[in-house]
Amino acid sequence: MGSQFNYVKHRIDEVDHANFTYCYSVIEGDALSDTLEKICYEIKLVASPNGGPILKSTSKYHTKGDHEIKGEQVKAGKEKAAGLFKAVEVYLVAHPEEYN
Repeated sequence: MGSQFNYVKHRIDEVDHANFTYCYSVIEGDALSDTLEKICYEIKLVASPNGGPILKSTSKYHTKGDHEIKGEQVKAGKEKAAGLFKAVEVYLVAHPEEYN
């Protein structure tokens, strides 16, 4: 799985172990283009009614000036993120020794 971007710089904003929440921001790199100042992400694990966790992800796009993000851009980003999470899930299920 490759990327069209050369580099991306992330900043960890918060890790809340008690509430199973991880917040980080993309603050630099060619993924931001000329229109985005930063992208903030909140990842939260919540209990599934069938057991196990459900991952909930929220993204907030901070634009430069009065630029607007188009819906298809957000949809494309969500699809890429979902693919990445799925790849990580498949790996971790196959290699539980990596996180125990």
